[in-house]
Amino acid sequence: MKPINKISSVMTPLDRKNVDTDQIISKEFLKRIERTGFGKYLFHHWRFNPDGTTVEDFVLNDPRFKGSEILVAQENFGCGSSREHAPWAIQDYGFNVVIAPSFADIFYNNCVKNGILPIRLLGHEVDELIKKGKHEEYKLEVNLEQQTVLGQDGTRLEFEIDPYWKEMLLKGWDEIELTFQHEAQITAYEEKMQQA
Repeated sequence: MKPINKISSVMTPLDRKNVDTDQIISKEFLKRIERTGFGKYLFHHWRFNPDGTTVEDFVLNDPRFKGSEILVAQENFGCGSSREHAPWAIQDYGFNVVIAPSFADIFYNNCVKNGILPIRLLGHEVDELIKKGKHEEYKLEVNLEQQTVLGQDGTRLEFEIDPYWKEMLLKGWDEIELTFQHEAQITAYEEKMQQA
């Protein structure tokens, strides 16, 4: 995985509550087992009309947010089924950070295990960010080491994250790579067991 420390980007304001994983990536796009290629299906039924034309007023179709790495949404983001394809689609689209007042637990864990930084902020802080982001291109700098979100206008917000997940994201490790940090001990144990 790619290490995360500082992410500076225009934020994408998704002013919706209870965004479930079927809205993030609909079930008809879950036929592949690779982790890549799902970004084009992110929020598919909100981005496109049934005839395939673009929904002009949906935020991801606004050219101001092209290339954005920070998605800001409302409470209970990632609720619904536990599909790991949801964070895969978010990451493949280009988002490395998702900010919301609350996340579904399974979705939150799937994010950190796949190299996405989910940040919980207070509801009124998220409301203020979304308000600013709707009216102009509003840039944020997320600093995982310092656990801060800095707005282009000087707004400074702090967030909490479990030290375990913080280290994993800073180092770009998944749980397999964490295991390999103990490769010497594992090898020594296997050799000892072969001699027994």
